[in-house]
Amino acid sequence: MISYRHYHPGDEVKIIELWNESLPLDPIAPERFRNLVLLDANFDPQGLRVGFDDDRLVGCVYAVRRLLPMHGTDLEPDHGWIPFFFVHADYRKAGVGEKMMEEAVVFLSEEGRGHVFFASYAPNYILPGIDEETYPEGYSFLQKQGFEKQYTAVAMDRNLVGYRMPDDVAALKAARAKEDYFFSKAEDKDLYEVIQFANEKFNPDWGRAIREGILQGLPLKRILVARHEEQVVGFCMYGGYEGVPDRFGPFGVDPAQQGKGLGKILLHDCLVSMRSEGLHSAWFLWTGEKTSAGHLYLKTGFEITRRFHVMKKTNNS
Repeated sequence: MISYRHYHPGDEVKIIELWNESLPLDPIAPERFRNLVLLDANFDPQGLRVGFDDDRLVGCVYAVRRLLPMHGTDLEPDHGWIPFFFVHADYRKAGVGEKMMEEAVVFLSEEGRGHVFFASYAPNYILPGIDEETYPEGYSFLQKQGFEKQYTAVAMDRNLVGYRMPDDVAALKAARAKEDYFFSKAEDKDLYEVIQFANEKFNPDWGRAIREGILQGLPLKRILVARHEEQVVGFCMYGGYEGVPDRFGPFGVDPAQQGKGLGKILLHDCLVSMRSEGLHSAWFLWTGEKTSAGHLYLKTGFEITRRFHVMKKTNNS
């Protein structure tokens, strides 16, 4: 007889063990689970649903809603997220996953969350969405539970061995300098403006990533800033997410300034900086393949390594 309940202190040991057994291509270390789940300001034990066969953990589904605003006072009161789920191989297609997902969705519904997303939760998403190629059963399961694909994000990697800035990019940078565009590594005096720029022009998660990255030891030299005269018009960084130095991003240029090659300059400046630290690769988890950023990455030598479907379920319960 399978019993279902929410997380109790001590469950994390079995959760991590089953996670790594069930999702061997995306294993998780105890420290990372602690940081992304247990220490998340939005963590609520009621949302972490588990199933047991006697004392054997056979499945887990995690639901979360925002308790702390990402920016300002916005709690996104209609949104909830399912960042991860998994079921022991011996218990799949036996209703275990369905039961836990139902409980997770009910939890979010009772908290007023009418739209449930897999798995685009910021700040502590594990993966952007479901990787259909790696987890076809998981993708099928989500569809059967009423989740519909919203869009597909791609992860990309670039080998930096032998990398050097192309001559045309160096020439473009020199040309923009004559037009009062300046590119530099961040200093304390830049931080407020860059964080506000990230929040207002792009996504509050980007501003959070800058602030929290620095608080956790991110060197300012890993943040690059573009200015036109005195105005911030773009930035990029690396090593800001979970302290992984070769993880690139976030990265953005003011939409009003696009078309001038500023993004290309920032990206290559960043790759030069990464290579100067001895890093052998640059990678990130999330961009649109057909976006201007996606095209820039591909032209810069990045290769698509994974695709993730962001899924959404309208909660009518």
